[in-house]
Amino acid sequence: MRTPTAVHHLSLSEYETLRLPGSELPTAVGEQLWRLLDQNGKKLLVTFPSPKTDQQWEFTAQGWVGQFVLPHQLQLNIQPKLPIARLFQLWEAAYDLRLAHLTDGLTTLDSVPAFFNLLAHILAQRVIRRGRQGLQQAYLSKTAQLPYVRGRLLSRQPAATQPTVQLACRYDAQTTDIMDNQILAFTLHQLARSGQCSALAQTAVRQAYHLLQPAVSLRPFTAQECQNRRYGRLNQDYAVMHALCRFFLEHTGPLLDEGDYAIMPFLLNMAQLYERSVANWLQAHLPAPYQVKAQESTPIGPHDELRFQIDLTLYGANGRPLAVLDTKYKTPDKPSQADVSQVITYAQARGCQHALLIYPQALPRPLNVWVGDVQLHTIHFGLERPLDQAGDEFLQQLWAQLHL
Repeated sequence: MRTPTAVHHLSLSEYETLRLPGSELPTAVGEQLWRLLDQNGKKLLVTFPSPKTDQQWEFTAQGWVGQFVLPHQLQLNIQPKLPIARLFQLWEAAYDLRLAHLTDGLTTLDSVPAFFNLLAHILAQRVIRRGRQGLQQAYLSKTAQLPYVRGRLLSRQPAATQPTVQLACRYDAQTTDIMDNQILAFTLHQLARSGQCSALAQTAVRQAYHLLQPAVSLRPFTAQECQNRRYGRLNQDYAVMHALCRFFLEHTGPLLDEGDYAIMPFLLNMAQLYERSVANWLQAHLPAPYQVKAQESTPIGPHDELRFQIDLTLYGANGRPLAVLDTKYKTPDKPSQADVSQVITYAQARGCQHALLIYPQALPRPLNVWVGDVQLHTIHFGLERPLDQAGDEFLQQLWAQLHL
């Protein structure tokens, strides 16, 4: 048996199982992986050594890719089955970004951590460039006691307890300490603490954060707060920076305290990325009068006893629902009974005649059957080819199945 090293490096691909002799990994490290990645969201299935496993550890990736680090103990890398350049295209579509000028540079990337570092470096560089040009500012209302009148006097003034006169005023002041910049500062702060950045990316991230630090407050934000913000001529470049912030805040953290260290996993949910990519591609390319709505909440029952969250609903002329579409980031021989039941129920709830299951590649045993008054189809939005080519082929399948 090999003597265990101080830091264990484990590498596997999504949906792949890695087996190790029980003596290769300390039980305490395996328990941490189980607690943080198996119990907490089923990102990695951890099976402990036992007679059933021939006294081996078994680690099975569950559709999440990225990197997880236990300081001085373990580094776990889960690689996607897709080339990084294709992963980048999915990411662009999912986050409504167009950074095509970086595609050539992606050919040198060979891992998700390298992808993470590229995007962290891009965010830092954009913040630095904006900081040198001048950060976005806004007028905010302030109240203060001043030795002179500024803005308007408040009706209630402080009691005169000092020889100098102090006047309570409310006035508008221009400041860079606004939410647009605070989102950037918090994200950069999290990246700097993550332990995931390479030396080059870490230097850029710290430089960008220190540029913001004197003028911008540090307060926490969620990924949702990076969305649906208003952009105009003066702050249009913030749209890309906030999209990058949303990406990092969704897929890193929260910080997990482990002894004297903070652990910030970087793990991408490939099923979520695939679903968003398909939804955004369709929203951008469907011809009129068709449109698609993502993640619609559909109540069922006179008192909303049930509520379904449907991946995609396709609408035709006059806003009439035509079909429900459910993305499945997996490649079985045929749809599972659970998936069929789910999408048929969704179609009935929306009053649609068509229910479609979408897979990343054509199934060996596709379905095109009637289930009661709903027609079930399986089609694919492939990942073997560039996104626009896959999307065009997908639309051809969709129109053929719906007879449109």
